Amino acid sequence: MPSLLVINPNTSTSVSALLQQHVQKEAGSALEVHTLTARFGAPYISSEASYAVANHTVLDAWAVALTQRPKPDAVLIGCFGDPGLFALREGAGVPVTGLAEAAFAAAAWHGSFAVVTGGERWRPMLSRLAGALGHAQTMAGIHTVAPTGAELAADPVGARKLLAQACRDAAERFKVQAVILGGAGLAGMAADIAADVPVPLIDSVQAGAQWALEAVRGTRREAGESGFGVAWENVSWEMAALP
Repeated sequence: MPSLLVINPNTSTSVSALLQQHVQKEAGSALEVHTLTARFGAPYISSEASYAVANHTVLDAWAVALTQRPKPDAVLIGCFGDPGLFALREGAGVPVTGLAEAAFAAAAWHGSFAVVTGGERWRPMLSRLAGALGHAQTMAGIHTVAPTGAELAADPVGARKLLAQACRDAAERFKVQAVILGGAGLAGMAADIAADVPVPLIDSVQAGAQWALEAVRGTRREAGESGFGVAWENVSWEMAALP
């Protein structure tokens, strides 16, 4: 059976459990899903500083994974913001994406889209990422709610009410054909509020799982070179052992 490595760049094991549950549910028996939690960094990424550290922790997690089990067939970065995406894609030698890239692609299939997520400081980070991924024109806007993704995940009942209104507001304000509900901690919530939103609502975790299914079937982005070609110094022994 093909295998998918999900890297949670947050240190929260509760987020890893959500990712494992929802990605494996979507993948069914077609993929063996293994989720790995960051060994260092922020419990939940919500700022430029925590995002910067997460770029490192994604590479560290990849290195750790290679010491624990055979090389996976694809990698999904389980953060809506995709830290480490370009670096890991450069040297992993297997297809790699993140929740944001997968969700952007799924939403763009419908036309222009808006993003709803938790935490105001994500706005410039997601705008920058959309531009880097070629979605500067298709992403019409970003609507953030005050609570962070971690705070939303801690109060799912209140979160659903708040996010449903936010998604409706985003669809109306930006006049889009789809809305993305972005965030690892929000996995599964889109299904509960989709009926209250006037346009298709994309769950970023579900989009990531669907990308993985296509990746192992060979219908998604091909893998890059295998190996990073860096003489690492003063990093974990697992990273030091990377080619």
